[in-house]
Amino acid sequence: MLKFFNFFAPKNNYSVEQKQKIDFIESLIGVKVKNPNLYFRALTHRSKLADENLLDTDSYEQLEFLGDAVLDLLISEILFERYPKENEGFMTKTRSKLVKGVTLAKLSKKLDLSSFIDVGERARGQGVEFSNSVLADVFEAVVGAIYRDQGYQITSKFVRFIYEKFLDIDSIIHTQDNYKSALLEYSQANKLPIPTYSVIAEHGPAHNKEFHIGVYMNNDLVGEGRGQNKKNAEQAAAMLALKKMNVEYLIE
Repeated sequence: MLKFFNFFAPKNNYSVEQKQKIDFIESLIGVKVKNPNLYFRALTHRSKLADENLLDTDSYEQLEFLGDAVLDLLISEILFERYPKENEGFMTKTRSKLVKGVTLAKLSKKLDLSSFIDVGERARGQGVEFSNSVLADVFEAVVGAIYRDQGYQITSKFVRFIYEKFLDIDSIIHTQDNYKSALLEYSQANKLPIPTYSVIAEHGPAHNKEFHIGVYMNNDLVGEGRGQNKKNAEQAAAMLALKKMNVEYLIE
């Protein structure tokens, strides 16, 4: 477990597990937690609600909604300051890369958030807390909780620190990650059939579904991909198609 600050506050009337979560959050933000319940919610998966007869708002989903908006603003500010001469198109594209699910899941893994996520009894042992989609959602929820608990300045400090420590923003900017767009542009430039995407199969339970998607040209399967949502599976299929067509220069 990573700790960035040595700050501990007295905690009463909480279980050992809850105290560990408070310690962890305080080590991340460097100040005393005011409302621990916000962070308990941010680290609770929907599957836990039925076990303890909790409300829909007692999982991370509502805080995820708030954290998504807060993170968009903070990353926009960082880019505005860092690249003052770039246009709106550059800012939008770069922000999208920095707040996409894969990036947020990577940050969650660096922070070891999976160790603190509560999942329900029926979902336990299925690896729900390790899925990229859940890890990304929980990161946003934690940002939302910090914002509600500590306000804008502390949240900004946290996000800036985490992004600077764990990501190479300049490298991310120059990485091609929209493989669907790259495949479409390559197809059009070389007068090839327009790629189309179709679901081949769906696997797993509703809370942890995996999609298997194929990309076709003139009904010929040219690539397959899997992901925890259709968008990611389509991107994976397009990337494989580019590799099979020996145009890997469009991938990196």
